[in-house]
Amino acid sequence: MTSSQIAAAVKDRAAGRCEYCRMHQSLQGATFHVEHILPTAKGGLTELANLAWACPGCNLKKSDHTEVIDPMTGQIVRLFDPRRDVWSEHFSFEEFQIVPLTSIGRAMVEAFDLNHLRRQRIRRAEQLFGLF
Repeated sequence: MTSSQIAAAVKDRAAGRCEYCRMHQSLQGATFHVEHILPTAKGGLTELANLAWACPGCNLKKSDHTEVIDPMTGQIVRLFDPRRDVWSEHFSFEEFQIVPLTSIGRAMVEAFDLNHLRRQRIRRAEQLFGLF
C-alpha cells in the first residue's frame, strides 16, 4: 500500500473521527494525522494494526508516549489503544464532556486534556451538524 492508501484506510476505519477524543475531522481547521500507536521510536511498525487516526491535539499530546499517570492513583498506566481497546469501556459522554470509566480513561482525559473548553465547544458544534 502507498502512504496515501494507508492514510485513506486508517481514516475510513475511524469514520473520520479521532480515535482518542472522538472529534470529527470535518469541522476541524487542521488535517488529522495517521498516528503510530506504538511509536516507531519504540519499535512500532507502519502497518494498519499499529495505526490510528488522530486529531493534531491528541497526536501532539501522545507524541512517543505509551504510558501516562492515572491522576487518581498516581500509578503508571498504558495509553488507550484504539486497536485493542473499546472506547466505550474506558469513556462515556456526559453532555459534551468525556467521563473516564477506568484508570486508562482517567489518565487519558487528564494527559490529553480531553475536556478542554475548546474541545467541548467543538463537540457542541458537532451536535448542531449531526456529527456528535
